Amino acid sequence: MKYFPVFLDAKNISAMVVGGGEVATRKIELLLKATTHITIMSETVCVSIERLINLHQLTWLAHNYEQGHLTNINLVIAATDNALINEAISKEAIPLNILTNVVDQPELCTYITPAIIDRSPMLIALSSSGSSPILVRMLREQIEKTLPQGYGKLADFSYKFRDHVKARVKGLRNRRSFWESILKGPIGQAVLDGDQQKAEQQLIASIKQEIAPPSGEIIFIHTKNGNPDNLTLNAHRAMQFADAVFYDEDVNNELIEYVRRDAEKFLQTISSSILINYQHAIELAAQGQKVIYLLNGNEVLPKNAALADSDIATQVIISGE
Repeated sequence: MKYFPVFLDAKNISAMVVGGGEVATRKIELLLKATTHITIMSETVCVSIERLINLHQLTWLAHNYEQGHLTNINLVIAATDNALINEAISKEAIPLNILTNVVDQPELCTYITPAIIDRSPMLIALSSSGSSPILVRMLREQIEKTLPQGYGKLADFSYKFRDHVKARVKGLRNRRSFWESILKGPIGQAVLDGDQQKAEQQLIASIKQEIAPPSGEIIFIHTKNGNPDNLTLNAHRAMQFADAVFYDEDVNNELIEYVRRDAEKFLQTISSSILINYQHAIELAAQGQKVIYLLNGNEVLPKNAALADSDIATQVIISGE
């Protein structure tokens, strides 16, 4: 990755915007979605910025850029129409380890601002690392069309009951399955429809029911030629819910990006065409874990006595079929 994706805690932001025109206005409006700890440095400001200063009681240093004003600032945006001034701002800020963004000059930046889809508190950030803004815009339009405005309500609803569900539903995988069924089902729809009371009553009834502890299983996924675009829906879903994944160097490493990030990953030094590590997979599944075993190609699995004698549930998925 050329850029490391990260979300900053808004309460810790202390921002400086240098510039007083329309470009600076857009940057200030974006920052105001998260914080009012904003200082504007510019001898003159446009009407829009003046209104924002008065409305949100922002700090205004009514002079053009001068060095020495970045004390207690941790994020600076250079939005002037003078390339030399923007470069000077960058040269002052970067040695101070201040997050620095220079509009339309990525070579002077230490961060870039992604395209944002705001369903607060849910946020989706998209970036092409500066290589194709048009492609990002196209992708954003696709996501906007499929993402209901009420998804923020679902996030708030989940947060409200997170601790209650954690206390009642044991096992991380059980909780993931529980929440998926809640958010995709009638309760989630009630939240989207604005019937919060109905949703809360149904959720409380659901967590009062006895929920069995998670049972382990092993899913063997034949990845064939390893093309991630050929992953079936079943394979993708299994990888997203995995507790552990086994794979060897013959498996396309790009597929690992589709595995749940906090799943344990076990790279095998011996190719699965020679030896499959059944024993370790069985041990993890016996502990209630969902184990994924990624296999290159589509060779028939050899029979294993230990697996056959165990009561571990198994499944075989052929990716691309």
